[in-house]
Amino acid sequence: MLYDKDIREPLCNYMEDTYGKIRCFDEIVIAKARADIMAVRPGEIIGVEIKSNADTYARLKSQVANYNKFCDRNYVVVGLRHLVHVAEHIPDFWGIICIYEDNRQIIVEEKREALANPKLRFKFQMSLLWKRELHNILDRNHLPKYRQKSKNFIIDKLMEKIPEAQLKEELCQELFERDYSIFDED
Repeated sequence: MLYDKDIREPLCNYMEDTYGKIRCFDEIVIAKARADIMAVRPGEIIGVEIKSNADTYARLKSQVANYNKFCDRNYVVVGLRHLVHVAEHIPDFWGIICIYEDNRQIIVEEKREALANPKLRFKFQMSLLWKRELHNILDRNHLPKYRQKSKNFIIDKLMEKIPEAQLKEELCQELFERDYSIFDED
């Protein structure tokens, strides 16, 4: 039986093979949930909720609601045990990926393609950025620094001043280049 920890690496490898340039983040907080994997590629954020054979659907409804606010497309990744019934628990626009072991080899199969998420809230996506990343976007677009202003104020200004398509590209670029080493101690 594959558990969550067994699924992540082969899943990210599959996504890289499928999409090319992609960066996978584990356990990203989105509203009142935690995205198992959030994958960023140029112009798109893909949410991935993992339900291994050992998991239940108990929290899936609320998780779906939170993913829908933040991600352009979403997938639920399941083991064979959940494959038959998982579609009953997710919207039609969510994709389904099945991952299982066969003869000691891990198989990853997309069973249903994820479609564009009609419930996406762009401002929620922008809130994924750190304040320093928002400042990078301000700098690139020659906008005032707003150093003493809140993160929400800066997001509102960016959304007001920059066309959404351009801002989406910059959002994804910042997430793709995110550097967690700034938190490392010297």
